[in-house]
Parts: sequence; C-alpha cells; structure tokens
Amino acid sequence: MPYLVTSDQARIAFDDAGAGRPLLLVHGWATHAGFFRPQLEDLARAFRVVAIDLRGHGRSRGADADLSIDLLARDVAELADHLDLRDMLVVGWSMGAMVLWRALLDGLTARTAGMAVIDMAPRVINGEGWELGLRGSSAAKSARQSLAAMVANWPAVAPRVAGRIFAEGGEAEHATLRHWAEAEVAASDAPAMARLWSSLIAQDFRADLAPLSLPVLVAHGNRSRLYSAATAQALAALLPRAVTVGFDGSGHAPHLERPESFNRTLTQFAATLPPPGCGVSATPAGREQPAGAQ
Repeated sequence: MPYLVTSDQARIAFDDAGAGRPLLLVHGWATHAGFFRPQLEDLARAFRVVAIDLRGHGRSRGADADLSIDLLARDVAELADHLDLRDMLVVGWSMGAMVLWRALLDGLTARTAGMAVIDMAPRVINGEGWELGLRGSSAAKSARQSLAAMVANWPAVAPRVAGRIFAEGGEAEHATLRHWAEAEVAASDAPAMARLWSSLIAQDFRADLAPLSLPVLVAHGNRSRLYSAATAQALAALLPRAVTVGFDGSGHAPHLERPESFNRTLTQFAATLPPPGCGVSATPAGREQPAGAQ
C-alpha cells in the first residue's frame, strides 16, 4: 500500500491505479478513498486514478494533527508533487471540493486541467444572506454542535451522516451500500472529525472562486438530502467556466449511487480538456448539461 510521508512526517495513504491523464479523487468528511471504489475499479482503464485517504481518515488515521481544510489541502498538493501529477482532472466530493479549492487557490492549478465538484456548496452553513448551504443549517445551530457534544454522540451521529449520503426515498435500493457506509463512518475518530467539522463550517469560498479559470463540472444529485439544485447553479455562477449536471435517482453521492452514469459523464467532460502535455488552455465551457448525463 503506497504512502506519502508529508513535510511534517505524517503518513498519508493513497491508491494509484491505471495509466493516462491523472484523475485525483478527494473524498468528503468522515469517509475515505473507498467511497470512490466504482471509479477506482472502472476508470483506471482510461485514467491514472489516484484516490487519497485524507489525513485523519481511513488508512491515514493516526496522522490527525490539528485537522483543518488548509492542512488537508497542503497534503493533497504534496501528494501531487510527490507523484508529479500533471494536467490532472481533480474530483472533490463534498468537503473534498473545499480541500481542492484551497489547494487550487494556493497553486495546484499549475498541475490541473479541470475539476469536478460533487454535491457541494461554497459555504456550508446558512445565514447572513445565504440560504443554499446544508438544508436546515444555521450558524447558531452549528455553534451549539460543540466538539465535546459531537464526540459524546458519535455513535448516534454516524448513522445519520451515512444515511444522508443517499437519495431520499432510495432506502431499499441502496440498503446494502448504506449499511456499509454507516459502518465506515462509525469507524472514524470522533475527536478528529469534530475538529475538522469546525474548520469546514468556517469556510466561505463565495468571494474566492472567480480566479479559478479552469473548466469545472458541477455535479449534484437531484434527490440530495443535503443541497438543492439551486446550490449547484449558484456555485456554477461563481466559477468562470462551469457546467452543471444533475443525476436522477441520486442523492449526495452520484458517484456511488449512479456510478455508470457518473463515470460516463466524467469521461465525457475529460474529453473536452486539452490532451495531457499540450500546454494550451481548454475551450471555455458553456452552461449546458454534458451529453449523456442523467
């Protein structure tokens, strides 16, 4: 199993399979690289697929330190440097999108040809003129979710976190996958996740994304329990070159719930980017849904 030893001596696990344009997959809060299993299994035929276990998650547990979005972004940048990944297509699911935004704004754009965002908002918490974050969230409510409370209630929190990944009304269809996700989320380290949650809800990228001129695919589940389709449209409006696509029958994780459709859409989006090594900018993306998306 490959590991990156970071500049602060943390051991960060990752998967590395296939050949071709690098496809860097960055997972969400309290999950791990295994939540990209359908991409690791299917897309390695056309891409070099690299999936990181972010610090404090999965096989990188024990490298917790003081978890923050900034720290995870630095780890991702160090991994890209370590593997000398060039002309990447980077994919951020949920919190993973924020980690990548931070890394891109700090210089990872030099190695990146395009980005895909999976069901994420530029600001998670609602309030102060923003109502497109997590459904039902508010700054006051989040403030009450203290680190101690989250740690004390993790056995109750984990099933709710895992359940909200999947489409509303899709309990029977995704029952086996949901039970697996519940066990994986429950295995997370509660104090580490609480510290990272505090960093996550403090982020607000709404005023920061305009300089990201690379093409971006904004994907969302049409039955997401966490974010509305309006969130995806608002995010796309903040990015200079974004397209949006909704996945029917999917919630927060179309890459898990509708993997064939998601993988096909991602492959089609990658085909619109300049070939690796050509050194030219991509044609500006429009606002139309990519062909073949559902």
